[in-house]
Amino acid sequence: MATTVRIMDRHIEKERPFLFRIRCCAALRSCFPILTWLPGYNLTWLKMDLIAGLTVGLTAVPQALAYAEVAGLPVQYGLYSAFMGGFIYCIFGTSKDITLGPTAIMSLLCSAYIGGDPVFAVVLTLLCGIIQAGMALLRLGFLLDFISHPVIKGFTCAAAVTIGFGQVKNILGLKEIPQQFFLQVYYTFHKIPEARVGDVILGLCCLFFLVMLMLMKNSLGSSEHEAPLLVRSARRLVWSLATMRNALVVIAATGVAYSAEVTGHHFFSLTGKTAEGLPPFKAPPLSETVANGTVITFSVFSQDLGGGLAVIPLMGVLESIAIAKAFSSKNNYRIDANQELFAIGLTNILGSFVSAYPVTGSFGRTAVNSQTGVCSPAGGIVTGVIVLLSLAFLMPLFFYIPKASLAAVIICAVSPMIDFRVPVQLWRVKRLDLLPFLVTFVVSFWEVQYGIVGGVVVSGFMLLHIVARPKVKVSCKCIFYEIAVYDKGKLHTFNPAADVLECSWSCVCGLLSVSPRRCLVLDCAHVSSIDFTVIHELTELLKQFELRGVSMIFAGLKVEFNINRHV
Repeated sequence: MATTVRIMDRHIEKERPFLFRIRCCAALRSCFPILTWLPGYNLTWLKMDLIAGLTVGLTAVPQALAYAEVAGLPVQYGLYSAFMGGFIYCIFGTSKDITLGPTAIMSLLCSAYIGGDPVFAVVLTLLCGIIQAGMALLRLGFLLDFISHPVIKGFTCAAAVTIGFGQVKNILGLKEIPQQFFLQVYYTFHKIPEARVGDVILGLCCLFFLVMLMLMKNSLGSSEHEAPLLVRSARRLVWSLATMRNALVVIAATGVAYSAEVTGHHFFSLTGKTAEGLPPFKAPPLSETVANGTVITFSVFSQDLGGGLAVIPLMGVLESIAIAKAFSSKNNYRIDANQELFAIGLTNILGSFVSAYPVTGSFGRTAVNSQTGVCSPAGGIVTGVIVLLSLAFLMPLFFYIPKASLAAVIICAVSPMIDFRVPVQLWRVKRLDLLPFLVTFVVSFWEVQYGIVGGVVVSGFMLLHIVARPKVKVSCKCIFYEIAVYDKGKLHTFNPAADVLECSWSCVCGLLSVSPRRCLVLDCAHVSSIDFTVIHELTELLKQFELRGVSMIFAGLKVEFNINRHV
């Protein structure tokens, strides 16, 4: 026997270095997911990634320019924010489909805090990245569970309406329109007589062509494999053109505007002068000197950003992880939510070194990436290169991009976010869920961040009410009363003691009126833990039971806790 043990010990000693190497490799793959797919990379994957990256890049460039307008920043800052995610996520991301960059919702949230100041935007990006990376290292992703689905849907619908209507002024060529939604609605209608005919015609034409191309793409049947080769080729061509519709419309509108400008006709409101070339790679500024000589320090930045340091990081992570989970489920692979959180945080940290504003996953560009057959996160590198080439060589041409064309791109991008089926679905499933949805939706028109906070608070109160008032069933048997505490397996602690024990006390009144007296059985099959409050309440209740000669029995108690020693 001793000999066998010694042999086993020697075998374990020999295997220990091998096991250590396996653990190190697993840890490296967990920290750097690129190591899981790079060894198997091949030419077929390279071809598909090049096609997907190019397609997404042609979509990302016009959208980045447009979303910078939503954030209240010069258009080049949209491109500054659109390329870093492709390089970082390729190394640290776990989803092959997702693309990081500026989005409509993040741009709207940022506009509420940065006030059109690029320095504020860069500082916000740095702080958001630090917060998100810190959450990943501390594994605080569970905080996202407190933002319920009705709150997300209410915020998304309100944000889509706010963003979409906010671009009507650019379609009409109006100026000096306030940012606050209700004032924006009033002044937009008030200034309709001042609309520029050229902007209106160009904007409506861009909207028409974008909608037509989108409908053409959606109308392509799923039975493509049954069609002849020529028909399949034509469908692929139409699908490719429809996918790149944003770039095609912006290029066409820019050509029209350029032709008008060189002939001396100023029919359109143009983007105007933009900074040329690539952004310098430098440490983000931690202070700013304004025109009157006042120095704004980092502490002032942090105080002014205020609640944005909680809302923007959480919403960015929530949006990106929700998209990653949706596409991982669709394409049959798994993601690491904590690693996704770290990838987004690191992207924002490094993005602040190239003057980016906060980014997250884009649903529209991720859908394009998936539909074009991307095979790995390397497609993001191609997208990043397209954006860098645009910054390096095309910035002078961006002067002639009409604002109406960018407004049309934004309106078409956010319109699918308005889902009229959500209230009906909430009404059918659980009517009370309409309350946080409506609170979030309505309050978001006042201030988007207050809408999110209001919805979370309402959802929290609803959750607390459910926990504090668990379902209690009282049944009368021949020799005892039974009280069963249950909540469909979701009751994790026995904190709502007052409500259950009040029910127990009311049963005592019935026990005293019968002969012979019966005992009280408390069914604790669904109770998983007991805290000090419950012990105190039970002690007081048992004192009253003893004075009246009534017994109390605990049944089905699963917690590892000696009640008799404490009560």
